[in-house]
Amino acid sequence: MNPTVGIAVILTVLQAAHCQMIKDLSACLLGQNLRVDCRYENKTDNPLTYEFSITKDNRKHVIHSTISVSENIYRSRSNVTMHKNLVCLHLQSFTTSDEGIYMCELRATNDYTGNQIRNITVIKDKLEKCAGFSLLIQNTSWLLLLLLSLPLLQAVDFVSL
Repeated sequence: MNPTVGIAVILTVLQAAHCQMIKDLSACLLGQNLRVDCRYENKTDNPLTYEFSITKDNRKHVIHSTISVSENIYRSRSNVTMHKNLVCLHLQSFTTSDEGIYMCELRATNDYTGNQIRNITVIKDKLEKCAGFSLLIQNTSWLLLLLLSLPLLQAVDFVSL
């Protein structure tokens, strides 16, 4: 095999193998509920699996998952929503007993580099309230459209009839 072709094949395989990467993990309070946002970069259309868990007292507890079975104490209080490049865990009735190290684990089907894992320490008294603006950031196309339309709105001269 030609060495140039061999290198091109290896680079293509390595690039395709690393399908997603967690970019950011954040947590905030929405009323009495916890929201954990796991933002990622996805380079494939392959299905994504996820797992949100908490480590407290040196023990891992699965909250919500498509990888393994969620624990009973969290099953009725949690749900996950998925948007483009964002997986959100919603935990209802968050209390100090739910404090700990929260982990987001992602894996794309046929990604042979292994799971992407990121964690964040969540303490109720130190959590910020979820801002309405953060919801806009999840869908930046609306924010971009708004910013681009401001000069047009300023240029329009509203004349009363």
